[in-house]
Amino acid sequence: MEKINLDLPELPYAVEEALNRLRINIKFCGKNTKIILVVSSTPNEGKSFVSVQLWRMLAEAGFRTVLVDTDLRKSVLKSRHNFADNENLRGLDYYLSGQAEYEDVVYETNVENGDMVPCTNLLENPSSLLEDARFRELFGKLSEKYRYVIVDSAPLIDVADGALIASMCDGAILVVNSGETSRGLIKQSLNQLERADCRLLGMVLNKTEVASRAYYKYYGKYGRYYSNYYGGYYGGYGEDEDNGK
Repeated sequence: MEKINLDLPELPYAVEEALNRLRINIKFCGKNTKIILVVSSTPNEGKSFVSVQLWRMLAEAGFRTVLVDTDLRKSVLKSRHNFADNENLRGLDYYLSGQAEYEDVVYETNVENGDMVPCTNLLENPSSLLEDARFRELFGKLSEKYRYVIVDSAPLIDVADGALIASMCDGAILVVNSGETSRGLIKQSLNQLERADCRLLGMVLNKTEVASRAYYKYYGKYGRYYSNYYGGYYGGYGEDEDNGK
């Protein structure tokens, strides 16, 4: 099978450390937390960046981890990580439409212990495919083989895809754009996750300004809306250049 080689640029030290702390916190979520959704309220909050980097770090730490690109409407992973030229790839869209089977869509990558189920073609309305039993079956097979399944999904607001995918996951990380995502949007997203019966594992505060070396903070509570808040300094990283993820 063809191998996917992702272009993964080196990150600044502060960014790497913040993401590493997120990885460590994920380890404390328990052995039954395997399928982890990384999602945002709206586009351009950095959720695809966080999902890829969390997947990479878990794999490099020795955990068998697979990244599943479920953003069938506006995925940016192929173009951003420079594997769009792999014309023979058959991804999640092929599997859900019955044109490929499990073994056809799970690819090895240049990240040790890290495999990937890519999205190879964008779809205008993938909801019916995501509701198909094959999607849940795929997650079941992946969770049997891998310690972690990291799921990059469409944002929660505006389309139903994110909440539908959340209902099949063990927990979610919500990525929040510092200074831009309103509390109202955050509350809507948390309500969506609650209705989907998807546990909130934590939140990542992206694109935050940091004035000191204390670039990473943990908050046990934030108001009455959410708990287990994981904030990290990512500067401009995760600010999407195309289609906003």
